Amino acid sequence: MQGGSLVPTVTLLALRSSDHVAEYIERRDGFPSCWENIVLCAGASEGIRGTMKLMINHENGVKPGVMIPIPQYPLYSATIAEFDLHQIGYYLDESKNWSLDLAELKRAYDDAKSVCTPKALCVINPGNPTGNVLTRENIEGIIKFAHERNLFLFADEVYQDNVYAEGSKFHSFKKVLMEMGEPYNKMELASFMSCSKAVKAMYLKSISAKLCPTTLGQAVMECVVNPPKEGEPSYESFMKEKQGVLSSLATRAKMVADTFNSITLPEKAIEAAKKEGQAADVFYAFQLLENTGICIVPGSGFGQRPGTYHFRTTILPQPDKLKVMLEKFREFHSNFLKLYE
Repeated sequence: MQGGSLVPTVTLLALRSSDHVAEYIERRDGFPSCWENIVLCAGASEGIRGTMKLMINHENGVKPGVMIPIPQYPLYSATIAEFDLHQIGYYLDESKNWSLDLAELKRAYDDAKSVCTPKALCVINPGNPTGNVLTRENIEGIIKFAHERNLFLFADEVYQDNVYAEGSKFHSFKKVLMEMGEPYNKMELASFMSCSKAVKAMYLKSISAKLCPTTLGQAVMECVVNPPKEGEPSYESFMKEKQGVLSSLATRAKMVADTFNSITLPEKAIEAAKKEGQAADVFYAFQLLENTGICIVPGSGFGQRPGTYHFRTTILPQPDKLKVMLEKFREFHSNFLKLYE
């Protein structure tokens, strides 16, 4: 990332001590990382918004276009609307564990060229809200796609430690891009993480009037990027606790997936939702809330293919509480099917 003839890049990570963040990234990717190219911000959302603001440039009255996944984290669509950019949605393939299909990227890009000037491609890896994890081969294809079309690349990698599916592995866009060599290692990349020198100067200027991130936040995130090292007194207890938390989250993720991935909405329920003037997943979410107290977020809030219905929930409750919730959900859904079949 730094040194030689490579273009310096800037890292955008929420509330982290710059020098230790650089060391953290270098350990993760195996390439040099300079603390001077790291910007601390109060949450990844602030970094995303600040960088996306740099896309605002209506040439001859034509909006800049930003490609985002569908489903997506609503921050992206809301920011695009606020900054008067054009949203270019590309659908993730649910039948293949929400994978990113390059043909679908091309379809979305080509369809949008007549109404905007595509400027940026946003990728969320691991996915939010889908949880999909891109393969290295897939990431290479995305990088080549962006390079061929001179697209600024956003790589949202907030959930890089939350990889639960067997055989899946997180690969950072920076690492893959650097391993690919020229011309890809000189691309503009923001991976809440990195972007080119010119964009870096504009970004730093735009945030120069702001106060620094909170002291408490910096102290906490210092612990994240500079954990106990092997041989130090607290290393074993730290690793035991970390692995225990991640293992428990993986167990809970499987519990939820096994319960939710098999459910469907009967046609009569979809018709009932239309009569209420609601999307089918919104109708289902309200019925679930009113009958059980379980709160979920309808998939229509994240975007989805027409004719498909989803919802989002959390895996944060401890396994015993999660088990009780899932039992209540199963009972509700069984009664829901009886009512509308």
